[in-house]
Amino acid sequence: MMAGPNDLAVRARNLSKSYFVPVRKSGFLGGLRTLVSQEKRRVDAVKDVSLDIRHGEFVGYIGPNGAGKSTTVKMLTGILHPTSGEALVDGLSPQSQRQELARRIGVVFGQRTQLWWDLPTIDSFDILSAMYDVSASQYRSFLKEFDDLLGIGEFLDTPVRRLSLGQRMRAELAAALIHRPSILFLDEPTIGLDVVAKGRMREFLTTLNGTRGVTVLLTTHDLRDIEELCHRVLMVNHGSLIYDGTLESLRSQANLPTILEVKYYRLPEGLRADSYLGPGGEVSAAPLNGSWHVTSVNTDSRSVRVQFDRSHSPAPVVIAAMQALGEIRDVSLKEPAIDDIIKRVLEVK
Repeated sequence: MMAGPNDLAVRARNLSKSYFVPVRKSGFLGGLRTLVSQEKRRVDAVKDVSLDIRHGEFVGYIGPNGAGKSTTVKMLTGILHPTSGEALVDGLSPQSQRQELARRIGVVFGQRTQLWWDLPTIDSFDILSAMYDVSASQYRSFLKEFDDLLGIGEFLDTPVRRLSLGQRMRAELAAALIHRPSILFLDEPTIGLDVVAKGRMREFLTTLNGTRGVTVLLTTHDLRDIEELCHRVLMVNHGSLIYDGTLESLRSQANLPTILEVKYYRLPEGLRADSYLGPGGEVSAAPLNGSWHVTSVNTDSRSVRVQFDRSHSPAPVVIAAMQALGEIRDVSLKEPAIDDIIKRVLEVK
């Protein structure tokens, strides 16, 4: 997805990062032999990645563990220098203009903190505001705004080490935005959070991108993050960019079904596994036009599982067809996991 340079928040061309690691020796005293050996092998963490991200986009960056996602983010933020290729973020080189770029970007790494562990949270904010030369009036405005948006006021006097994971991630987000950057890099910001904390985080990020126009690049393994937040998806594998498009198109390529489980007060008669359910609740042993496949019927729990392709059949339509069979007491929807989607796309490729 190419655009003019003035439209771009991020521009990368043939970005690569390689490492040389010792070749591990086998056998007795193998560890010692590895330590003294000069033999090394090359590991390509990122290979010739080229991408454009426009100002105001919310982009998901996905791939298997070790695919090169975090390495890419670290090169775009100036933490790592590329082996070859080049990148511009907001028109600046992350390597040669890192200090100036730091004033324009925010960064959150889900498993690392930029806060001072033993200090009250407010002290970390005080230090960061001084580092970024945030004026007193802007700082007061920041504290009020982020208390309204993220509820940081409830733990400002609490040492960072005593914050819950959800509270700490809220504090990390606020800290990354204290100088009001126009571009935000998020590396697994919802990892380990419970459902409520994730929901609050997503709601905030939606507001941040939609209302304030902040450009966001998000790495995540959570499909709901991608569904609810990202306008576009980039997928990387073994360091190479292999997909750039919408989540729906990626789902279509993976061709994995959505699973709907419905629990009834009274199990409908005549319904059994391997049957097909039509749009009006018709039951058949053979596929009907627009039908969905019943995968299991559990008489003990009075539940029925159906798999369907959401790109062709919206979930409300399928639920309505299930409701035509009897009174429903509970419904749960299970989407394909993002790791399953990635695995299937890689198999196809």
